[in-house]
Amino acid sequence: MGRELVRRLAVADHGEVVVWNRTASAAEALRETGVRIAATAARAVEGAEVVITCLFGPDAVRDVVIDADLPMAAGTVWIDITTVGPVMAEECAEWAGRRGVEMVHAPVLGSLGPARAGDLGVLIGGRSASARARARQIVAAWADPDRILEYDEPSQAATGKLVVNFGLAVGMQALVEARRVGAGGGLSTAQTLALLRLPKTPLSVIAGMKGASLETGEYSDTQFSTNLLAKDVDLMLGLVEGQAVPALGAAFAALEHARRAGHGEDDFSAMAG
Repeated sequence: MGRELVRRLAVADHGEVVVWNRTASAAEALRETGVRIAATAARAVEGAEVVITCLFGPDAVRDVVIDADLPMAAGTVWIDITTVGPVMAEECAEWAGRRGVEMVHAPVLGSLGPARAGDLGVLIGGRSASARARARQIVAAWADPDRILEYDEPSQAATGKLVVNFGLAVGMQALVEARRVGAGGGLSTAQTLALLRLPKTPLSVIAGMKGASLETGEYSDTQFSTNLLAKDVDLMLGLVEGQAVPALGAAFAALEHARRAGHGEDDFSAMAG
């Protein structure tokens, strides 16, 4: 996702774009876009008015930014796109506030295809109205303007992202189980999917997104990986500890099964395997 967003940002009118990645080869692949490659994260943020982080999860943000005390200057707007959950979003906001940095949490809604098309949803959460406005200018490079929501707290945007991804996990699990119900009554997978893809049926969106993978058993076209969704579901479970969420538990079990089967880096539709 980070690479796709950099490609969008590189052609937007926001001045020089400097890129750093923990995997150097991933950053080098972006050199053709005209961005400058930094050797370290600290070098990447030198003199930056806006810093954008797009990492794997809370642990990566803590490692790269907080524990490293990434030297962002006072007045910098820090836009974190990583799906981190509300607890970590709050920790990031507090860390930034102590340094005079304006932190905005701006996770995206959508996968690689919408990112390439500039058609992502974006949740913008920040305590400063001016920082939220600056973030809106930046994320316009990859956002559908009709799919941007703002919140007064970074933690609210983080929770919102988990709510949306809840639908991905439970929706995919529902698609898998709907196929089983159809098969139990004599419908082929193709027949079940034809039903579910009908407009205005409850599972039409997820059937349209992942029905082909369900039918073919091919999960290598990764739009959103099993590992990423499993990490997000684990964050969701942490928010509802002690409460009954059987659908979410079933989805997490399916994701863990897919990971154990070697599909961690494959698309999360590997839940169907």
